[in-house]
Amino acid sequence: MNELLAQYPDADTREWWRGAVIYQIYPRSFADSNGDGVGDLAGVTAHLDHVASLGVDAVWLSPFFTSPMRDFGYDIADFCDVDPIFGTLADFDALIARAHQFGLRVIIDQVYSHSSDAHPWFRESRASRSNPKADWYVWADAKPDGSPPNNWQSVFGGPAWTWDARRGQYYLHNFLREQPDLNFHNPTVQDAALAVARFWFERGVDGFRLDAINFTMHDPALRDNPPAPDTGAPRTRPFDFQQHIHNQSHADIPRFLEKLRALADSLGGRFTVAEVGGPAPEPEMHLFTEGEARLNSAYGFNFLYADRLTPALVRDAVEGWPDAPGIGWPSWAFENHDAPRALSRWIGPEHRDAFARLKMLLLLSLRGNAFLYYGEELGLTQVEIGFEHLRDPEAIANWPLTLSRDGARTPMPWFAEAPQLGFTHGQPWLPLGADHAALAVDRQGEDTDSLLNLTRRLIALRHASPALTAGSIDIHEAGATLLAFERKALGQTLFCAFNLGEQPIALPEELRGRRIVQSVNGATLAQLPGFAGLIAE
Repeated sequence: MNELLAQYPDADTREWWRGAVIYQIYPRSFADSNGDGVGDLAGVTAHLDHVASLGVDAVWLSPFFTSPMRDFGYDIADFCDVDPIFGTLADFDALIARAHQFGLRVIIDQVYSHSSDAHPWFRESRASRSNPKADWYVWADAKPDGSPPNNWQSVFGGPAWTWDARRGQYYLHNFLREQPDLNFHNPTVQDAALAVARFWFERGVDGFRLDAINFTMHDPALRDNPPAPDTGAPRTRPFDFQQHIHNQSHADIPRFLEKLRALADSLGGRFTVAEVGGPAPEPEMHLFTEGEARLNSAYGFNFLYADRLTPALVRDAVEGWPDAPGIGWPSWAFENHDAPRALSRWIGPEHRDAFARLKMLLLLSLRGNAFLYYGEELGLTQVEIGFEHLRDPEAIANWPLTLSRDGARTPMPWFAEAPQLGFTHGQPWLPLGADHAALAVDRQGEDTDSLLNLTRRLIALRHASPALTAGSIDIHEAGATLLAFERKALGQTLFCAFNLGEQPIALPEELRGRRIVQSVNGATLAQLPGFAGLIAE
């Protein structure tokens, strides 16, 4: 396979991000360097050797910006500085320098749809209707009866409008009331966002993940959202009762994205990926990545809230991104900071170890970029967090019907026998997982058959294979439990098969002449035992 890679005609010119494996770090929970119980940038820097040892291409850092932390950093009070709980700009510069020494690119979040209400821009905007930043946020008069301008509801519960007596108007917030929406219909606001982007690019950042980018622009006419049909699914928030047609997803969003892409391209080698949520996000994801003038990729939610991993789910996700002119490049994640840990969603404890191996093989075999969430390489499970320990504002507001995101944000276990598993020498901001000591980095690092070491081998295999890195994908079967597809590039054809069920599956005899490149859980070319998978050429 190395000989084939050497013949890869664009190995030196292909964009570094196409087919990349990107490791997401939630800084609060990765490593604490000063004993206050909260992870920080210096802690990340000290553990970049672990990230580099995985063989990933880049690190994605969740927000570390100055913030009152009402939504743990997604409520930003200064877009161009580091919150003291995470360190300083000098600490960030040291992290960038160390990452680049390891050959790791660094991606950070950009949150353009809103700021914190503590941001100086909002403080000025709310002071009067005539100040220079009066229309930097979305303001509207009350209805004659004093009620909000329309029926829009916030993601976290309750109306998306809050009354401000200084202005004598309501302001829009699609999330917490402490997260007022910026008015991206104002060109000056767009310019300010691009200045923020340039600030971080010039500091050495290699790319951006654009948080909730489809919330960036609203319908200026402020029309009511229509009711959503009752599908029978649980509806725990007022937000769930509406079709979100007018409070987000305005047709002018791609024009701003073109400006951002132009800036990224002018600085060379930078990467942009959109986060687009919602019940049917593919049309917007395609729109935001269409052609060569918009974003490089979009971050799919197909797997993040699924309660089962099925062949049909994978088929539908993959076939939503055909390899065709004008269609963007997908990015996939099975876990992140907003979703429950996949192993706790998809499989019972008795099969968890085998399924973790199969899951990793599948993720790293898909066409697109693969995002790994910190601890996913260890097989971390969701942690049950009691109400008294909850920190997640959405879960607190909707208790007990909304599953807390805190359970997927618990501290990284570094050393099985160390106090607090090596995360901190203080009191961790969230409880440690009761079963996480056995999954610690030091323990798995010593075991050649561990999930950690399998992950390293799979990432190396992906990088050594043109077909896995950037080749086409053709689904052969997506049955009740059998998923099979081929990846092709430059004359290399890889057959990938996965048994997502417990019962063995016989494979066709015509496969017997192939050579297994990688297998998990006892897979052979004749049979896939329960939760087994293989890649063969």
